[in-house]
Amino acid sequence: MARINIFRNMRSHSFITLVLLILCAISAAGASAKPIPTIVFMTDFGTVDDSVAICKGVMYSIVPEVRIVDLTHQVTPFSILDGARFLYGATAYYPAGTVFVVVIDPTVGSARKAVVVKSKRGQYFVLPDNGLMTLVQDRDGIESAREITNRDWMIGAALSSTFHGRDVFSPAGAHLARGDDWANVGPELDVSKLVRLDIVPAKLDESGLSGDVIATDGPFGNLVTNISGDDFLKLGYARGRTVHVTVGKNEMDIPFVRTFSDVPLKQPLLYIDSRGRLGLAVNQESFAATYGVKPPVTIFIPRANK
Repeated sequence: MARINIFRNMRSHSFITLVLLILCAISAAGASAKPIPTIVFMTDFGTVDDSVAICKGVMYSIVPEVRIVDLTHQVTPFSILDGARFLYGATAYYPAGTVFVVVIDPTVGSARKAVVVKSKRGQYFVLPDNGLMTLVQDRDGIESAREITNRDWMIGAALSSTFHGRDVFSPAGAHLARGDDWANVGPELDVSKLVRLDIVPAKLDESGLSGDVIATDGPFGNLVTNISGDDFLKLGYARGRTVHVTVGKNEMDIPFVRTFSDVPLKQPLLYIDSRGRLGLAVNQESFAATYGVKPPVTIFIPRANK
């Protein structure tokens, strides 16, 4: 009986030792595993043809293990401003090392530069130098930038004059995601000379707040403005109060509320949206269609009467 107990104890200790060794191996493997390389991809290509799939094929052929996140491919065609604001909205939620490949490129094939930009948050941006970085630059700063000139970071014996998304931006983004030294992409650029959008900020003065409706919110028809919620609150309005608003040629009185359902169906509202900007909406209808508003248009809100 004593021998049996000794044998059982030996088997028990061996099993525990084996489990501990397996757990240590799993822990060591987890500690040494590299994070999955991530490319966030945005274009104005739409999805009715093969353009997006071709670009992804180029990326996968260079770095098969890459994870590609589609930011959107429905950017308003040729709208650099829309691309800039979508980029600004998304980048804050991704870690350092993320590669953003952005192709809104109305002057493709011209003298405009194809560039890689590294922000001070440690993210990389592969895109045309046409102002797409403006809003991200203002918030995060730019560490450095390089022009894409190295043909080894491109594909094709002869570059297309109209599809740099395939031939230049996708392969360059994939090389970055793979961990290749980005100093090899091409010569360093003067950051101060990168193209910027001429964006006029909202103006707050003694009479009130002047700004612009810059876009509509996807398929819903809500108005997106360049007015921050903080600036709007400086006018002295509290939630539940009616606000006199001039949008283009339309003058209207709209309640300032927290969310859409705070007003009856098909009624307008003024609210602070999820990005912290002032927005205008109609509960379960399109504000843009209801009031015939097509951005860009001006907006003015007077200070609240005491």
